[in-house]
Amino acid sequence: MKKLVPLFLTAILLAGCAALWSARRAGEQWRPGLPLDKDRLKVGILYLSDVEHETGGYSFAHDLGIKETRRALGLRDDQIIHKYNVSDINKPTAEIAMRECVAEGANVIIATSDGYAEVCRKLSALYPGVVFAQIDSPEYNDSNLTNYFGRIYQARYLSGVVAGLRTENNKIGYVAAIGRESSQVTSGLDAFAMGVERVNKDAVVIVRVTQRWYDPPGEMDAARRLIGDGCDVIAQHCDTSNPQIAAAAAGVWGIGYNTDMSQDAPGATVTSVLWNWSVYYTHLLRSVIDGTFTTTPYFGGIGEGMVAITPLGKSLAPPGAMEELAAARAEIESGQNGIFDGVMTTNDGNTVGKEGTTLSDEAIRSSINWYYRNIVER
Repeated sequence: MKKLVPLFLTAILLAGCAALWSARRAGEQWRPGLPLDKDRLKVGILYLSDVEHETGGYSFAHDLGIKETRRALGLRDDQIIHKYNVSDINKPTAEIAMRECVAEGANVIIATSDGYAEVCRKLSALYPGVVFAQIDSPEYNDSNLTNYFGRIYQARYLSGVVAGLRTENNKIGYVAAIGRESSQVTSGLDAFAMGVERVNKDAVVIVRVTQRWYDPPGEMDAARRLIGDGCDVIAQHCDTSNPQIAAAAAGVWGIGYNTDMSQDAPGATVTSVLWNWSVYYTHLLRSVIDGTFTTTPYFGGIGEGMVAITPLGKSLAPPGAMEELAAARAEIESGQNGIFDGVMTTNDGNTVGKEGTTLSDEAIRSSINWYYRNIVER
C-alpha cells in the first residue's frame, strides 16, 4: 500500500504537467491583440443535451450555429470539439469537459448555458491563452472572458402579435423554463405578452414554469396542463419541441422556440422564435483569427440577424398577420418601438419604467423580475 502512494502522487503530478503543457500549447496559439492562423484555431463547445436525435430545440440551435460558422469561415471538422450532455448543475462535470477541450488543443471555448459561468470564470484565470465565451452571464474580464446574448425579446414581441391574432378563445399558454427570477425568460415573456396586447386587448397569457432549462417530460406536462386550462395557442421558452408536439396532439396552435419547430409539429406551429447563433460565433471566431477580439459583451438583435421568427405558412397564418408583423418589425428596426418603453403596468398592479424612456439593455438582461399586466400565473 505504501508503494502505491508515491505512484498515485506521480500520476497526479504527470496529469498536472500534461494540463500545464496543454495550457502552454494553447497559449502559444493565441495572444490578446495578435492574429491567429486560421488553421491553428480550435474550438470547444459545450451543450446541455445530445443533438444527434433532435430536430429542434436549444442545443440543436447552437449546433446549427457552430456548423454554419465552420462553413462560413472554412474550418475543418476537426477544428470543432463538441461536448454533449454537459450538466450545468454539476459544476465538476462542466469543468472536466472544459479541461478536456483545453487538453485537446482548444484555444476558444464556447459555453452555451449560463450554468457554466462559474467554471468559465475559474478556468479563464487558469488558462490565459484560451478565449472563453459564456452565454447570458454578466461576467467578463479584460483579457480572455467574454459573454454574449441577444435581443430575443424583439422576436418574442413579434411572435406575440401572431399569437394574439391566432387565438380564438383569448387564452394563450406559455411554458417557461424558469420563473420571474430569470430576467432572460421573464423579459421574453413580457415582450410576448405586449405583442399579444398590441393586437388583442382581451387575451391573457397563462404561464406555467418547469424550473429547469432542459426537462422534456416537464415541458410536455406543462403544455398539457395549459391546454387543459383552455389555451388554444401554446408558446414556450424551454429547450425541446415537446410543447409543440403536445399542441399538435391536442389540435391547438403553437409558437416554437430556438429553431423552426414546424418540423416536429407541422400542423400546429404557426411560427417559431429563432436564434441564429452563427451570427455571433462567426463574429467571435473571426475576431480571434484577425486579432481584433475584445471581451466587450455581445448583444445582437433583429438588425444583426441574430434573432427572428420563421415565415408564416399561408394555411396557418391568422388574417392580417403579415401586415401587422411588417409594421411591428419596421417600428423595432427604426427604434420607434423599443418594446420596454415608457410606463408599463405589471400583473400585480405596480408600474415599471418612466415616460419617454426605454429600459436599458442591462436592465432587460438582468433586472426584469415582474410580469406584464395580461400575464396569469399558474
